Amino acid sequence: MTVDLSNLRKNYTKNPLLESQVPKKPFLLFDNWFQQEKSFHSEKDNEEINAMSISTIGKDGGPETRIVLLKEYSEDGFIFYTNYYSFKGRAIQNIPKVCISFYWKKMERQIIIKGITSKIKKKKSDEYFRNRPRGNQIGSWVSRQSLIISSKEYLLKKYEKWKKFFQKRTIERPFDWGGYIVKPYRMEFWQGQPNRLHDRLTYILEKDKKWILYRLSP
Repeated sequence: MTVDLSNLRKNYTKNPLLESQVPKKPFLLFDNWFQQEKSFHSEKDNEEINAMSISTIGKDGGPETRIVLLKEYSEDGFIFYTNYYSFKGRAIQNIPKVCISFYWKKMERQIIIKGITSKIKKKKSDEYFRNRPRGNQIGSWVSRQSLIISSKEYLLKKYEKWKKFFQKRTIERPFDWGGYIVKPYRMEFWQGQPNRLHDRLTYILEKDKKWILYRLSP
């Protein structure tokens, strides 16, 4: 079966992205774009604008991409949480270089970030875990992420078992679950433009820890 998608296209119409309009540090531009995107959404619409794809290199040498939620960002990097023994966790342990990206269609923008990933401090993971909804906390104990299981019923029964176990107990963070920080060395900001002449501005971190700005051809 062949499905022809050649007529699915959109002409981008937002304002251009110019070198004269951007800050020297990419984190400031990221924050500016994130806050602008956030302003388009109310808390009621429940849009996960912090959703980002993260690509790793798997054990077979091939790329693996999935969506995770950004939980904190600063000039130090971008933090997300997961199971340490998931596919992504094991891939990061083997090759810590990753690529994360955001797509915000309302503003016709993408951000692509390459960085080095490492675990955050246990204390910080503990603090975040304590603030998670109780059901999510239990879920972290239930799921041995990425392992093959027999059925959905098996998972639900396991959840009820842990729910009962923690009924009168404080739920501590599992030893195999916590946060990672992606420390970027390259950040690209993409702004859709008419006639596919998109603006692409890329910051690259030099050895002296200074960011250099380049324009890329679309």
